[in-house]
Amino acid sequence: MGSGDGSAPDVSQRLARVLALAERWLAARVAQVPSADVFTRQLAFRWESAHDGRAGRLVAIPDPALHDLDDLLGVDRALAKLVRNTEQFVAGLPSNHVLLYGERGTGKSSAVRGLLGRFAPRGLRIVEVHKSDLMQLPDVLAALRGAPFRFLLFCDDLSFDEGESGYRELKAALEGSLEAPPENVRIVATSNRRHLLPEKRSENRQVRVDEDGELRLGEAIDEKLALSDRFGLVLGFFGFDQETYLRIVAHLARKAGAPFDDGVREDALRWALDRSSRSGRTARQFVADLAGRLALERAR
Repeated sequence: MGSGDGSAPDVSQRLARVLALAERWLAARVAQVPSADVFTRQLAFRWESAHDGRAGRLVAIPDPALHDLDDLLGVDRALAKLVRNTEQFVAGLPSNHVLLYGERGTGKSSAVRGLLGRFAPRGLRIVEVHKSDLMQLPDVLAALRGAPFRFLLFCDDLSFDEGESGYRELKAALEGSLEAPPENVRIVATSNRRHLLPEKRSENRQVRVDEDGELRLGEAIDEKLALSDRFGLVLGFFGFDQETYLRIVAHLARKAGAPFDDGVREDALRWALDRSSRSGRTARQFVADLAGRLALERAR
């Protein structure tokens, strides 16, 4: 075929179009790294899972729900350790991944949100990753690697049932993968479970004492403990006694401009009894109801 019939330019143009389409296809499937100015302007992000052939990406949360750490009462020891670890992290010093576990409503998630308000001016940012997106954890870490900020990957209300995905990706990211996690990233998870995975009675029967008197765990139990053990700092948040609960109510009532007299005290105790819970969350909900009722009465 001769070169004068225009076939050669036509082939090269078609090849160029194919290459351009291939580049766009690959770009859509590779996690995009945000520019540094995005992290300067925004404090909190969430990971949006890959879908419809497009790669996962970081999406800014314009108005993140922060929390005042001074409002967290009754969890002083755990909170002090969490703040100290974060202080080390933002200063570029050795620090640990953190698991906050314990009873519902005791301030685990609020404590993490409170870190952002306190440490954001020093370069701390938070990225929320849902459990269903943990399969893409390597992509999340790749998107943050080398960014000039410090990131907490926040997994809220984390627990796994048998056979759920994401467990091994999280385990590898914490420790055990050949590729170390970025030095500017730490994982912080909250859970009602200390060991994140359900334990069966039959698995406990595998525990034995060997001939040297050493305790040997069964393989199933050992595997389930392996994940939580990879968190260097494990902090317990537990339920409050009545005195602590009322101290939280009084503190929040003062901030809301509401009274705290004998009548309010009795109402707060009845509120907790109705919910079978004396927790910081219960106290906040009571004070919100109290402040709203008082404001409505004044408006009438």
